[in-house]
Amino acid sequence: MSLSPPSVTFDRRVDALGDLRILPDDTICAILDLLSPTDLGRLSCVSSVMYIFCNEEPLWMNKCFSIGGSLEYKGSWKKTALSRHNLCKDSTETYHKPLQFDGFFSFYLYKRWYRCHTSLTSFSLDTGDLERIEDLSQDDFSLNYDGKKPILLTGLAETWPARKKWTIEQLVKIYGDSFFRISQKSPKKIMMKFKDYVSYMQVQHDEDPLYIFDDKFGETAPSLLEDYEVPHLFKDDFFNLLSHEQRPPFRWLIIGPERSGASWHVDPGLTTAWNTLLCGRKRWALYPPGRVPAGVTVHVNEVDGDVNIESPTSLQWWLDIYPQLSDEDKPIECTQLPGETIYVPTGWWHCILNLETTVAVTQNYVNESNFEFVCLDLAPGHCHKGVSRAGFLAVPGHQTENAQSSDSLNHPDMTRKEKRLKSPTEFSDGTTNQYFSYDIEFLSQYLDEERNHYCSVWSPNIYIRQREMREWLCKLWVAKPDIRELIWKGACLAINVEKWRNCLHEVCLNHKLPAPSDDEKLPVGTGSNPVFVVSDNVVKIYAEGGFESALHCLGAELEFYNLLQMYDSPLREHVPEIIASGFLVLENGLHRTIPWDGRGVPGAISELYRDSSREISVDSFTFGVLRKMQTELKGFDTSCKTIWPYLVTKRCKGDIFGKIREKLSEEDALNLASFLGVQVRLLHQLPLPFGNKTHFDINQTMLNKRPREFDAEDSGDLVEGSHIPLEWKLVADSLIASRRNVRRRLEQWGDPIPAALIEKAEEYLPNDVTDLLDIVKDDHGSYTSSSPSFIHSDIMDDNILMKPVSSSCDKHAPEDGPVKNRLNSLSNGHGGNQKWIPTHIIDFSDVSIGDPLLDIIPLYLDVLRGERPLLKKFLESYALPFSKVKDQDALTNNFQESKLKRISYRAMCYCILHDDNVLGAIFSLWEELKAATSWEAVEETVWGELNYYLKSLSKHLTD
Repeated sequence: MSLSPPSVTFDRRVDALGDLRILPDDTICAILDLLSPTDLGRLSCVSSVMYIFCNEEPLWMNKCFSIGGSLEYKGSWKKTALSRHNLCKDSTETYHKPLQFDGFFSFYLYKRWYRCHTSLTSFSLDTGDLERIEDLSQDDFSLNYDGKKPILLTGLAETWPARKKWTIEQLVKIYGDSFFRISQKSPKKIMMKFKDYVSYMQVQHDEDPLYIFDDKFGETAPSLLEDYEVPHLFKDDFFNLLSHEQRPPFRWLIIGPERSGASWHVDPGLTTAWNTLLCGRKRWALYPPGRVPAGVTVHVNEVDGDVNIESPTSLQWWLDIYPQLSDEDKPIECTQLPGETIYVPTGWWHCILNLETTVAVTQNYVNESNFEFVCLDLAPGHCHKGVSRAGFLAVPGHQTENAQSSDSLNHPDMTRKEKRLKSPTEFSDGTTNQYFSYDIEFLSQYLDEERNHYCSVWSPNIYIRQREMREWLCKLWVAKPDIRELIWKGACLAINVEKWRNCLHEVCLNHKLPAPSDDEKLPVGTGSNPVFVVSDNVVKIYAEGGFESALHCLGAELEFYNLLQMYDSPLREHVPEIIASGFLVLENGLHRTIPWDGRGVPGAISELYRDSSREISVDSFTFGVLRKMQTELKGFDTSCKTIWPYLVTKRCKGDIFGKIREKLSEEDALNLASFLGVQVRLLHQLPLPFGNKTHFDINQTMLNKRPREFDAEDSGDLVEGSHIPLEWKLVADSLIASRRNVRRRLEQWGDPIPAALIEKAEEYLPNDVTDLLDIVKDDHGSYTSSSPSFIHSDIMDDNILMKPVSSSCDKHAPEDGPVKNRLNSLSNGHGGNQKWIPTHIIDFSDVSIGDPLLDIIPLYLDVLRGERPLLKKFLESYALPFSKVKDQDALTNNFQESKLKRISYRAMCYCILHDDNVLGAIFSLWEELKAATSWEAVEETVWGELNYYLKSLSKHLTD
């Protein structure tokens, strides 16, 4: 290909492309980017011009990132891509000199080639727009800069060891074999050995080179954390209250060559950032909040508020768009030098270009100046998030006086052409001629008040997850009582806490409970429903999933508690005691309560269920577990925004297990597993609301008791044309629904589930998923089954309570016990007399009916953290077979002949079919399984213990 316009009139494009010649070159490249490497190889043989297009290095660079994992650069992106896709072998590959063709010129390809080879040696610019200050006190910073405007600070890092140690030469000597994460526009996680990355930097000629942007560098190379410290101006970080596992990504090691950098963006969650450069030079451009840079488009998802920014690379922007800007439209700019720290306030747009090889460290944080902005960004909805980044451009139908088409500023390499608007002119005080102000009161006007802020579905790209956010607010409330007014404002933005506090006051007033103290104003726990602790009582307001879902959750929970009382189950001693229940009704701005014990249809909702209320007995649990399961299958559709179910229980003694996990000794952990085995057995033996098909005999020894088997006549209760008994019908329907879209759901979850296993999931599952259920065919051709069990469905670390006790003897836990550090650090197991004992299982709002195996999944993965010795201890206490059918031998004889006879297979299938991403937990706990090539290998590693348990139990029952 010629690199300058041809001097002859011959144009190879006409014959080489045929009818495709009418397409612009950028469109052709975009189409080729959709093809596989094999198809690109075939297409390159079609014609000379297709050969040129199909051998472009940027095209093959993209193909490298369609596969996650470790990356080793092979000298060119085409060779690297072919190697990663196993399409060539280095030992047999023959090097062919690229073919050259005259008569073809592409301005699009030429500009890209130019950007790949241009030098930025003289690209430095410092207009003095950004203040450089050497010494700044905390008071001066807080008064004049914090949350207000960016600044360059010198001298903050002069005493850091990193100032001398963080050179490429020294880093590669120490960390050459360490893997670091590479930043690239790819959904896959790409890792490179540092020495391989340095080799790549030295030979690459990429327009947008790979650069290290690793938020896990502290775990990969802990000694790096000793080489720097957070500057004193930025040490007040509210996220420090969360554990390292809970807090969102907050610190990054950044290493990149010339031409690399970060395109235009606003930092995640509207957090604030500082960035210290250790070597090299960086060019920065910044715009105030709400002012979208030219050439950038902000897309806002109107369902979950996810904000996606479409931007050229930083080099493209500076070469193609920046020169066209008038002086008043240009950004604030500076060139950052080694040892300097730049402060970027919340909401500021910024773009960075490395002028030479650079090494830097950066952290994002939350303090008083940006706390409300972070809470605003966490709130569900969409418009307020777009306004926070794009100003008035995100307001539907809003037109500004000076908004104008800026097609001339569209960077020419974008494949999707669309009109972009320049933001209104912004004044120095942050306002505009259209009265746009980056003020929390102004931005909060765009909140969607109709949404349930507490438990609406969040964007998958949200900065912090909902459970962690709720716990964070609670910890802030306790740890920072002097700024509770600020915390309350943030909680009102994020979870609309004022609304739930008003509900709480009405419940307390009508049930003569003590008024909540100032310490009790915020909801506690990490669940999806607002839960308040008031003195010795717990008030739960059902809000998750809308009114109909909340109604059924309360109805099922009340029915469950009624059965515990009716059969005097020992489980009663380890679940909360109910004090009151009913509905909160909002009328004319005032709340009132209506008691309800779960029976019949209360007057408050009779209008919503007018057709069915006349047919229902006042003594029946109308909205119990069966009705809940039926409604879940068809989808909840009854909407009501003025009624909320509630439940008041007696406060149980103990701390949430998830919060004290690290304090447990090995002995404590084993005792917990044993306790859970007993309580889950009692739960699974509780009779169901099916009439007299099951019984519960409290006088028998529960450990050795086998559940009653169905009589032969029970097998006649079959759905017409099906072998599924009526009691299993709802469970079967749910499994069938999950089976239909399993591939799509797994692909949406993605990493860390291996792509190769996602492709094999449907093949691994049985064609008829009802084969997984507790139903067998006897020698006479009749189907036999037991009843399904009551299942908690949510036995996780935040639904278990434990309390400390003093041991009578100073007993040390064994130093080399079987329990590893996933569950605990054994910090309390060596010395000291305090022990922890489990006391209660809480939150039965998700109670359901199904295969008891479904309760083992969250318990093993979340509570026991995949520790096989703890699972074994649990099973010893559980002491029930996972199949209750009459012919137990059918599940143990000829064990290897059918995978359906493996209990581990059934458990693994349930994991794949599960509505929640339990597979993500599996591949996070057992990282080695990411390299597994079959589901059978995953099954054996995770659930193999169940097979040994079943064999042992069957032998015991036979003896």
